[in-house]
This record gives sequence, structure tokens and C-alpha cells, in this order.
Amino acid sequence: MNQRWNQALLAALLLGQLILLSTNSTSRGSPLEGIVLGAVGPLAHAATLTKDSVVGLFGSFRMAGSLRQDNHRLRRELEDMHRTLVRLHGVEEELTRLSRISGYSRPEKGDFFVADVVYVDNASWLRSLVLYTGDAKPQHNQPVVTIRGLVGRVVVPADPYAKVLLITDRSASVSAMIKRTRRRGMARGAGEESLLLDNIPLQEDVRPGDEVVTAGIDGVFPRGIPIGVVTSVEPGHELFHRIRVQPHIEFALLDQVYVFNEQVVPADIKEVLSSKEGTSSSIIRSSGRQD
Repeated sequence: MNQRWNQALLAALLLGQLILLSTNSTSRGSPLEGIVLGAVGPLAHAATLTKDSVVGLFGSFRMAGSLRQDNHRLRRELEDMHRTLVRLHGVEEELTRLSRISGYSRPEKGDFFVADVVYVDNASWLRSLVLYTGDAKPQHNQPVVTIRGLVGRVVVPADPYAKVLLITDRSASVSAMIKRTRRRGMARGAGEESLLLDNIPLQEDVRPGDEVVTAGIDGVFPRGIPIGVVTSVEPGHELFHRIRVQPHIEFALLDQVYVFNEQVVPADIKEVLSSKEGTSSSIIRSSGRQD
């Protein structure tokens, strides 16, 4: 029935077109042309609506198929993430159990508070910013981060404000490691929103695109905070690479940050360790001269 209706509709449209073409073209038109237009016009409009409906229907089918594929993909990714979370939870429980047996307890991670950025110093050679901390009490050497990565550390606490030294400042340094290889080095500010990763031997495999995170051995920054990504690896001195790192943070866009209440290594302990290292070095040098 539908096929016969389509054939009749097509025949009527073709007949109308032939009649319109066969009539003499005048500025006012002929009565026959008006009759044909009156008869064929609704049929043509109905055909156009039918075509648009069919095209829209097929478009809806394609969209529904695409949505089903996306839904299936997202469900699969969610299941993978759930399995990963279960495995990590099992690993954490195992580590907790082993730590309890051995009598070791890791230091507690401090909480954090939110601070507003009220001033950014991008003009001078000292790359820093000023925070408004509100009721929170800023302290010296507190790490400052965002959800994207490391910003710097508090160098001048002045309740309710705090001055932060950015990691890109030339006087700033952070113990860092390449996430892929776990090789540790020292990331120091190079100005112009970039860093250099030092003390990575030439024989180490370092590639552009490698993620760099905090190593957690400088007594200030906890381990695992994202720092940036390696952008270039060049031969440096005789023993080490020259590695440039692009920070994850766009410092000019900072408006709010998180300040960690992290328990850093006390300054007096670090001074004692430094003095012992200096004494040991002096003894070694003295022994070398005596020989």
C-alpha cells in the first residue's frame, strides 16, 4: 500500500511539472497554471515533510546508536576504575597491616586551608605572591598547591597574610623525581615560568613528556605533588642532562590556592644534620691531607 501511494505521488508530481513547463510563461500566468499549482503544491509540501521526517528519523537513530556506544564505553571505564580502586584499597590495607606488625607508623598528612591570592609579583626578578589567609595561621615553609600541582612555599607569614615564593623563582628549589623512572633530582626555578631539573645523570632515560613530581626528601614538600612536564632534554655538563620542565600551574591565573598544614622537618634537626655532614667532610679532607 505504501509503495503504491509513493508511486502515485511521484506520478502526480511529474505530471504537474510537465504541465507547468508546457504552459506559456507570462507575467501574470495562466488559469491552468494556477489550478496545477493549487493541486501539486500540497502534494509537494507533503513530500517535503515526509522526506524531512525520514531524514530526522534516521538522524535520531544514528544519535541513539552513538549515545549507546558512549554509554557502553563509560560503563566499561567506570568498571575499570572501580576494580582499580578495590585493588588500591587492598594494597592500603596490606600496608597498614604490615606497618602495624613492624611497629612503624607513617607521619600523618596535615590538612589544608584555602587562601585567596591578593597580589602577584610578575614584574621583579623575585617571583612571589601574597595570600589572604583569613582566620588560618600561616607558618613558615608551608607548601602551597592547587588541584593542578605545586605553587611554592610560604616564606613570610604575617597573619592574616602570607608571602609565597613561587617554584619558578631563581632562588627556589624542590626535591623532585621523574615519575616514570623514579630517578630523583633537584628542580630549581629558571624564571619565565619554567624550571630546570638538575642532577640527572646522562645515562638515565629521560624523555620529553615525562611527568615530574615532588620527591618528598627536602623536609618541606610531601611526596607525589605534580610539578610539571619535561619539555626538552639536552646534554649539559659532562655528567648530567640539562632538563627543562614546564610547570602545570599558570601563575598569572591564580586566584585561590590550598596551603598545607604539613609537618616539616624541624629547622634545628636539619641544622644538626648539616653540621654533622660538614664535620664528616672536614675529617675526610683532613685525613686525605695527612696521607
